[in-house]
Amino acid sequence: MELSRAGDRLSPCNRGPTRPRKWAQCVKKKEVSYYRPTGRLDPAPAELAYGSLELAALEYHARRGEIILLYADETILWRFALPRAGWWRKTPRARLPLRPLSQSQITREESLKRQAWVRYRSWSRITNGVLLSVLGAVQYGTAKVFYKIVPHFDAQELRHYLHQVMATFGKTGKEVVMVVDRSGIHRAHKLDATFDHYQGKLRFHFLPAHCGHHLNPIEGFWRVMKDAIGAGRCFPDLQQLYHRTRQVLMAHQERPMYAFHW
Repeated sequence: MELSRAGDRLSPCNRGPTRPRKWAQCVKKKEVSYYRPTGRLDPAPAELAYGSLELAALEYHARRGEIILLYADETILWRFALPRAGWWRKTPRARLPLRPLSQSQITREESLKRQAWVRYRSWSRITNGVLLSVLGAVQYGTAKVFYKIVPHFDAQELRHYLHQVMATFGKTGKEVVMVVDRSGIHRAHKLDATFDHYQGKLRFHFLPAHCGHHLNPIEGFWRVMKDAIGAGRCFPDLQQLYHRTRQVLMAHQERPMYAFHW
């Protein structure tokens, strides 16, 4: 069907007899919930099934004590409230300060934070910033989560985290297999030297594309952790967010707040 051009539109005098007009059903503004899109994509059913079979084989070897299986991932925590799908309700409630800083202010805060961290590598020197990263891995068959909180996540921080993991499991004499997604940071060439150093002792098992939220149990732990930290809560500075995150993670070590279902 060809769309009419501007010059061919009907004028009020040649539109023909008037007819009862049906108005489109309007959606009330208060019934629409706004939240930050997660960007999650649905995986292909075949890849999801193939990934499940691969994980079943790894879990079989882990149950026999042949390997140590870790489900690893990273997440980001914002200093101010940022609604996400799953907890934003449409009932009347106090309006949250979604983004009290402009994009230029956020960029400047993050730049100053990275400079301070690269220079001193000490949390006491961090006075700027709006977000921090948490690296974590849950061991198969247990509720133990091995985590590291960093103000800025890059390949160098991931290398340090891998060295810490191997310092914990390297003495067991078993191969450590870490299940990760296909993000670019996990495939960075800067990790090649680390894997060469732990040849035969440490390796990544990559999940199929877009299957992390379906096959990695630590994704559920991140949701519970963020709710415990305080979804929608604004922290005046990054130091308070850091201390609150440590408090929640240390409490989990003493009394697990999330039962992993394998």
